[in-house]
Amino acid sequence: MITTLGQMADTVRLSGVKRRIAVACAQDPNTVGSLYRAVSEGFVDAIMIGQPDRILSTCQNTGADPGRFTILEAADEKSAAELAVSLTRSGEADIVMKGLVGTDKFLRAVLDKEKGLLPHGAVMSYVCAVEIPAYHKLLFITDTAVLPFPDIEQKVAMARYAIEMARRFGIDKPRVALVGASEKVSDRFPNTLDYNEMCRMAESGEIENCIMDGPLDLFLACDPESVKIKGVNTPVAGDADILLFPSLEACNPFYKALMLFAGGELAGMICGTSKPVVLMSRSESELSKYYCVALSCLMAPQNG
Repeated sequence: MITTLGQMADTVRLSGVKRRIAVACAQDPNTVGSLYRAVSEGFVDAIMIGQPDRILSTCQNTGADPGRFTILEAADEKSAAELAVSLTRSGEADIVMKGLVGTDKFLRAVLDKEKGLLPHGAVMSYVCAVEIPAYHKLLFITDTAVLPFPDIEQKVAMARYAIEMARRFGIDKPRVALVGASEKVSDRFPNTLDYNEMCRMAESGEIENCIMDGPLDLFLACDPESVKIKGVNTPVAGDADILLFPSLEACNPFYKALMLFAGGELAGMICGTSKPVVLMSRSESELSKYYCVALSCLMAPQNG
């Protein structure tokens, strides 16, 4: 079982599988640095799309050898995003990654109904694996970035994506905590009604390969001592692998607080697309981007 992000990257590196990644506007130092490390470690071939002079200048400033990259010219952000998605859709790349391009332009290319990467009827969501010094294993958290107020169909998709990711890390039957303010189901909190139905679906096998319970507050989800003190009978038992939040407004500040105040490090990606999509803030660190690249390689179709 993979228990740290470093182990995850080592697993990808030692697999002997090399993935091709197309990067839109690959001209900022952290993107170049993260990809140069992945290329140097042998698990990625990188197609750097954007303004060649800026890419070459960034390589020079960061010590990266531009000869290790394939560099393609694109006139602007829109063209770079469309080319990166096109190469990935056609199979010339296995993964698409956002570089120094606006999220709106990048996602517009990913979501294009005719030329994009989201299958008809699929739910797009975001799952990240977070490493926190205060917790004894990785936490998989959803949805930090995409779905503002997911309905029950979207919550089920979020759970399935997170379960699939956890299983790629070697967790055969992850414990899924459906996070709320308390453990009580109430009409005053409609998400708890969705949670109640999702637990029924997990018990019946409609949501497979997990132990699911909710609503649970964070103490019941992640602290066995709190479970004992409260006397709550929950199969998650304070040992959650996955935290599913009811809204983006709840999940996004939570994960950012882990980064800012708890020394957290993360790897995340968009799920639900036909090929892995690496979407990160333009200000994310080189290490975070490296981990996201490694995660996308781990999650890429295994016959791809």
